[in-house]
Amino acid sequence: MMSEQPPPDSAGTREPSEIMPNAYWAFLALYHQPYLEYARIQLGDEDHAEHVVHATFVYLAAIWAHLTAQPNMAAYAWAQHKLLVADELIVGGRESAATATMAFDRATRTATAAVLRDFREQFRAEMDEIENTIGLYAAMDRLPERQFDVMVLCYALHYSTKQTAHIMGITTATVRTLRCNARRRIAKELGLEIELGIQDEE
Repeated sequence: MMSEQPPPDSAGTREPSEIMPNAYWAFLALYHQPYLEYARIQLGDEDHAEHVVHATFVYLAAIWAHLTAQPNMAAYAWAQHKLLVADELIVGGRESAATATMAFDRATRTATAAVLRDFREQFRAEMDEIENTIGLYAAMDRLPERQFDVMVLCYALHYSTKQTAHIMGITTATVRTLRCNARRRIAKELGLEIELGIQDEE
């Protein structure tokens, strides 16, 4: 559960002041790109994603003192960003576009090639049928929230285990556990018997 919900007008017109501390701008520089890519995956639209990321950092600027008092700034900020993404979906009256977006990305830039390659090595006979459907993407979209986030960041967006841990504000060990559990869950849903692979050890 998130400990604080952004106010309804958090995406308003007030901009972060130029006198914000350097730490704020460093935080923005570090997390802006992964936040944007994650929002695009969820919303399926670049403009909507940019709007939400802008709203996120406007809000974080407004609560900067509160944010810096948190024991885990990255995890708190990630939670606020995800809440704003969810709000954008609700306002638009639509569900997450993650499945369709990742399917599109696969066709244009093979965004989940690492997952497919890893599964193909273990299930050569079954992969032709799986790759001709969006079953893999649909299975990912039904993952528990943190497992889904790890799979998107690690596989669809190609962030390393360490980078994913920084973005989500969790440990690298937790990333590996979530990734392993997600892969096992996907394999089970697809009727495959998966073994722990190198992707889970990174």
